[in-house]
Amino acid sequence: MTALDELAEPEGAGEYDELIELLTEDRSHYETRCIHDLPTVQTVVARIRGRTGAKIVLTSGSFDVIHEGHSMYLEAARELGDFLVVGVDSDEKVRRRKGPTRPAVPQDERARMVTHQRGVGMVSLKEADHDHWALIRAVRPDVLVATEDTYSDEEIAELERDWCGRVAVLPRMATISTSARLRKTYFELVEVLEKRLPEFVRGLVAEVAGSR
Repeated sequence: MTALDELAEPEGAGEYDELIELLTEDRSHYETRCIHDLPTVQTVVARIRGRTGAKIVLTSGSFDVIHEGHSMYLEAARELGDFLVVGVDSDEKVRRRKGPTRPAVPQDERARMVTHQRGVGMVSLKEADHDHWALIRAVRPDVLVATEDTYSDEEIAELERDWCGRVAVLPRMATISTSARLRKTYFELVEVLEKRLPEFVRGLVAEVAGSR
């Protein structure tokens, strides 16, 4: 028996019927789709699985400055099942991994943008202080989607043994990453400043001198 075979629809889950109807509609429903409380995520996903037999897919990322690569990746993930749950890294989690200048877009806005992507069923914030694999353990997906550098072979074996049906590894689909795009923007800004700042300073000094 696998970890997924042990899942059952929770008792008293009828209170979630209206919520599930909204989650399965083809509309963003940001306030409904963003569920950050992990016990609620666990209950709703179990209810969807038990009620419809849906194959649950889970993927995660920072989704900072959403671009076509993100959209293509999420669409490919959704095609691997029936209901897609997306974990969005919190601001603090992104800062710890990518440095103090990231994210460029705050977590609530990033989460909202993900709900507008085609095929996304639910979004949940992954906080920096969450336990290891907390969202995965709450969702217990039939398919866990990740990029090549997310998990080691040993971690994939553990995940497939204890917490999901299988791990599907997808290639990165962006022609340029968000980090590279932001670096390019920073460099272009520096070039503009190098050209214009001296002239601006000279003009400012002349203006100050002339007012004396």
